[in-house]
Amino acid sequence: MTMDYAKARELMVEQQVRPWDVLDARVLDALVSIPRDAFVPAAHRALSYADAALPLGHGEMMMKPVLEGRTLQSLDVQPGDDVLEIGTGSGFLTACLSRLAREVHSIDLHADFADAARARLDTMGLGANVRIETADAFAWDTERRFDAICVTGAVAAIPARFLQWLRPEGRLFIVRGTSPAMEAVIARNGVNAPRIESLFETDLPYLVGAAPAPAFDF
Repeated sequence: MTMDYAKARELMVEQQVRPWDVLDARVLDALVSIPRDAFVPAAHRALSYADAALPLGHGEMMMKPVLEGRTLQSLDVQPGDDVLEIGTGSGFLTACLSRLAREVHSIDLHADFADAARARLDTMGLGANVRIETADAFAWDTERRFDAICVTGAVAAIPARFLQWLRPEGRLFIVRGTSPAMEAVIARNGVNAPRIESLFETDLPYLVGAAPAPAFDF
């Protein structure tokens, strides 16, 4: 029996994403029109629209659909925005951002992730306004400034370098804290310190290099 992915996609939006207060029409349109199953590794494709995080390799996970929806909505990406994505992963969120933004620059530590995401986007004709680069977010730098930054892995604390890449009044979505009690936040550059808006509790794998230092019990 072949799975009706289009129907599964509609049910995902109506039964999982929308009930979690994701009501932005543009975000819902992106989630219902972009085939998430095309971005899921073949071994887990039957679970493409399940309420579950899915393994991608390298210890990385594809976020649950509800978390993807909340991430996109909280960033409030506008059609004229330039977006930086830190952690391309499967490329699904990259594709959604490309529908919402003027331009997306996405970086990933893993060359195989970056190459596969680029291929998927090109195959579906979604990559015209997307640049994908293999880079370590803690070594990479740019003169560009972005309206929105989407970080798809967790950090112990928000790196100052990420905030420096924001334009004035730009928005940074990031998950911070110590597993399993992490919080998703939107951070904006303030005059003296970043302005932090707490969104919801969640739990994500850390970005490579962003885990808290191990605590030793003596």
